[in-house]
Amino acid sequence: MPSPPLSTFTCRPYSCINRNIRNIPVAHVSCKHAPNPIKVIFRLERIPNKPPGIFLFQPEYWGPRRVANQIPDEILQDPELQEAIRVLPANYNFEIHKTVWRVREAKAKRVALQLPEGLQMFACVIADIIERFTEADTVVMGDVTYGACCVDDFTARALGADFMVHYGHSCLIPIDATAGIKMLYVFVDIQMDNAHFLDTVKFNFPAGHSLALVSTIQFVAALQAVSAALRPEYEVLVPQCRPLSPGEILGCTSPRLDRHVNAIIYLGDGRFHLESIMIANPDIPAYRYDPYSKVFSREYYDHEAMRASRRKAIEMASSAQRWGLILGTLGRQGSPKVLEHLESRLKSLGRSFTRVLLSEIFPGKLDLMPDVDATAVWWLPVALWLEPSQMVSRVKQK
Repeated sequence: MPSPPLSTFTCRPYSCINRNIRNIPVAHVSCKHAPNPIKVIFRLERIPNKPPGIFLFQPEYWGPRRVANQIPDEILQDPELQEAIRVLPANYNFEIHKTVWRVREAKAKRVALQLPEGLQMFACVIADIIERFTEADTVVMGDVTYGACCVDDFTARALGADFMVHYGHSCLIPIDATAGIKMLYVFVDIQMDNAHFLDTVKFNFPAGHSLALVSTIQFVAALQAVSAALRPEYEVLVPQCRPLSPGEILGCTSPRLDRHVNAIIYLGDGRFHLESIMIANPDIPAYRYDPYSKVFSREYYDHEAMRASRRKAIEMASSAQRWGLILGTLGRQGSPKVLEHLESRLKSLGRSFTRVLLSEIFPGKLDLMPDVDATAVWWLPVALWLEPSQMVSRVKQK
C-alpha cells in the first residue's frame, strides 16, 4: 500500500480539527507546539489496530511564522517619535509605538485615555504624543479608576470616542465586549531592580523554603524572571487564578494556596491587592517587597475582626424589611444579572427593596436613603468606604 500523501494546511495552537483533508478522514489533530499561526506539513501515517481511514499526523515541515501584528518600521524607527517617548520614564513601558500604530490602523478620530490615579501624571504627555503622530484628538477621562472592571467604554462613547486605551490593568473585560468602540489594553510593564529583590529573598529565607510569589500586572514580567532565578534554591510557586496571568492577583481575586507553602511574597506597593490573598490564605505568613522604596516587610491582617464585622452585619441585616440594592456604575463593575437574582430572592422573602445606582459609596450618600433598613452592594470592594456593619447600622439608626 502506498504511503499516505503529505497534507498542508494552516492551523492555530491548541486547535482541535476534525475534518477531511484531501478527502482523507482525519481525527483530532492538535498543534500545541506551533507558533501562532504557522504552516505545517504533516505526513499521514496509518495507526495499527485502528479503523481504516484513521491516520496519525507526523509533522514533516514547520513553515516560517507569519507575524500578523507587526508594528511597521516607519513607526518603530521614527526619530521624532523616539524623541517624544524619552519624556516618559524609561522603566515604564507605555507601548507608545503600538498605540500610535493601532490608532492609525483604526483611522480613529477621537481617542479616550483611561488611567489609574498613579499613572495620571503621564496622561497629558501620552495625549500630546497621540495627537502629534496620529490624526486623532484625545480625551483624558478623569473619573476614578480602581481596576480593569472600571473600563468605562460607555462614557468614552458618550464623549464621541471611537478608540479607547486603558492603562495599568489586565483585560478582564474582553475587547469584543465593548461594542461600538475599539479597545487597547496597555499593562504598563515596570522594570525594577531584580538583583536587589533576589538578594532580599535569599537573606530572609533559607534555601528549600516553599515560596508563593504574586504581584500586580505591572510587575508580572519581573515576577517571572525572579521566580526562575530562585527555583534552583527554593520551591517557587507562581499561582494563577484564571483569567488572570500567572502570579497576578487583584483586590477581588486571589488563589487559595496549599498549606505547605511557607510564605507569600507580594511584589508591589500598597496593601489592597495583598490583603486579597491574605484573606484567601489566613494561615500563611505574608510579606511585601516594595519595588519603589525597596523595603521588605512582614504584613498582618486581623482576620478575626473582619469575620466579626461581617457576622455583625449579617445579624443586623437579617431582620431588615426594607432593602437598598446598590449597583456599582463605575465602568463595568456592576452585574445586572446578580442584581436581578438578589431582587428575585427578596421578592420571594416578601421584603421590599429600592434599586440604587451609584459610582461610589460615601456616608453622605447613605444619609439620603431614609426609607432603607439595610443595603446590599455589588461592585468592586475598594469603592466601598464603609465596613459592612457600618452599612447596616448607619441606615438603621435613622
